[in-house]
Amino acid sequence: MSTSTATRIPAPGVRRRDRRDWRGWAFVSPFMVAFALVFLAPLAYAIYLSLYREQLIGGNAFVGLANYGQALTDPQFWQAFGRVLVFLVIQVPIMLVLALGAALAIDSARLRGASFFRITLFLPYAVPAVVAVLMWGYIYGDQFGLAANINQLVGFQLITPFAKDWMLVSIGNIVTWEFVGYNMLIFYSSLKTVPTELYEAASIDGAGAWRTVFSIKIPALRGAIVIATIFSIIGSFQLFNEPNILRPLAPNVITTFYTPNMYAYNLSFAGQQFNYAATVAIIMGVVTAVIAYVVQLRGSRAEVR
Repeated sequence: MSTSTATRIPAPGVRRRDRRDWRGWAFVSPFMVAFALVFLAPLAYAIYLSLYREQLIGGNAFVGLANYGQALTDPQFWQAFGRVLVFLVIQVPIMLVLALGAALAIDSARLRGASFFRITLFLPYAVPAVVAVLMWGYIYGDQFGLAANINQLVGFQLITPFAKDWMLVSIGNIVTWEFVGYNMLIFYSSLKTVPTELYEAASIDGAGAWRTVFSIKIPALRGAIVIATIFSIIGSFQLFNEPNILRPLAPNVITTFYTPNMYAYNLSFAGQQFNYAATVAIIMGVVTAVIAYVVQLRGSRAEVR
C-alpha cells in the first residue's frame, strides 16, 4: 500500500510537467482566422503593392520605397492631408465639447425629460451615413432646398454651403450632427460609473454644481474623453463618405483629392494606379496610428497623475 502510494506521489523538489491545454485556442480560433483574413492579409497585400510600380516596359516591377518618396513629395497628397488636419483640429474639439456638455446636462438632475433628449441626440447616429449626407446635401443646395429658399427670401446669397471657403465647414457640420450623440453616449455611460458616495461627500463639503462638475465629473471622464478623441482622430483621417457623396453637387470645389481617402480611392478605381493608391493608404494608416498612440499615451499619463 505504501509502495504504490509512493510511486504515484512525486518526490519533493520534483516539478510535474503540466500538459498544455489548447481548449482556449479552440474558442478564439474563429476570431483569429477572421482577423487574419480580414485585416492581416489585406494589410500585407497593400504593403506588397506599395513596393511595386506598373511600368510601360517591364510590367509590374519592384521599386522599393520609390512610391513612398513620390507620395511624400506629391502636392495633391499634402493638400488633402492638410485639409483633413485642419478639419481634425477644428471640428473634433467642437464636437467633443458639445457631446460633453450634452452628457453633463442629461446626467444632471435639473434637466427634465432627460431620456427624451438622450434618444433625440443619439438618433442622428442611427441614420445611415449616406442618407444623412444626401439629406444635408438637399438642405445645402444653392438651387433647391432650404439654403436656396432662404437666399431667395432675402434676395441675395446669404447662405452658400457649397462655396469653396465654406465647404469644409459644411462637411464638419454634417459630421458633428452625426456623431455628437455617439460621443455623448460614451460620456454619459462613463458618468454612470461614478460612485454616488463622491457626490454625497462633495455635497457635505459644500461643493456646488459647477464645483462638482470640474472636480468630480470631468476628471472621471478622462478615460472616456481619450477614447472619444482617438475615435474622432481616426474618423477625421478616414473622411470619405461626406465629401464623396457631396461631390456631384459641388464638383468645382470638391476635387478628386479632397481628402487622402478620396485621393487613394480615385487613384485606384479611376486612375488604375493601384500601387500608388496602396502607398497613400499605408502612409495615412501609419500617421493615424502614430497620432492616436500619442494621444492615448498622453491621456494615460495624465490619468496616472
